[in-house]
Amino acid sequence: MTTSNNGAVAGDADPAVRAELTRLRDSIDNIDAAVVHMLAERFKCTQRVGHLKAEHRLPPADPARETQQIARLRRLAESAKLDPAFAEKLLNFIIAEVIRHHERIADDTVNGTSRQGE
Repeated sequence: MTTSNNGAVAGDADPAVRAELTRLRDSIDNIDAAVVHMLAERFKCTQRVGHLKAEHRLPPADPARETQQIARLRRLAESAKLDPAFAEKLLNFIIAEVIRHHERIADDTVNGTSRQGE
């Protein structure tokens, strides 16, 4: 049983309200799916970057690039009316994961192993 802040049960809401809630939740579900697919594509690209870096013995992290990307994402967030601090936290989380992948790829390259699918 789901209740709102005022204690009303969602099933007791007006049918028009329930329909709008369902429509909005369906949109949220679609957006969440798109975000997951976009992140998967992003990580496919960063995996290729990691392999290229490892092959050429470049460091897994690129602080200058990361700083540029954070500034860019903050500007995009502001123009999209999204909290820039939230956008920065999200990108920092993603960057940390990418660096972790790049370090693993570099280690695997040095050790002669490969984990292409990760």
